[in-house]
Amino acid sequence: MNILIKPVVTEKMTAQGETLNRYGFIVDKRANKLQIKNAIEELYGVTVENVNTMRYGGKNRNRYTRSGIQTGKTNAYKKAIVTLAEGDTIDFYSNI
Repeated sequence: MNILIKPVVTEKMTAQGETLNRYGFIVDKRANKLQIKNAIEELYGVTVENVNTMRYGGKNRNRYTRSGIQTGKTNAYKKAIVTLAEGDTIDFYSNI
């Protein structure tokens, strides 16, 4: 099971990373906080102090097109906000 799916790179998460040393990740829905902590420490070589998780349900969406109304649903996902120890940082742009 691949625990980390992708990092959340938004204005809000970038600001939290700079001020509060917190980083966001989209993670596997079945992963618990200990698995998330171990995966981030292993992948980035940092010390994780705290992990907060939240689950998002998919939302129904409608599009009005020429051929009629298209209905669909956005994906459900789980997000983890990780607080790192003082002095540790994660640079998502280092391997570009």
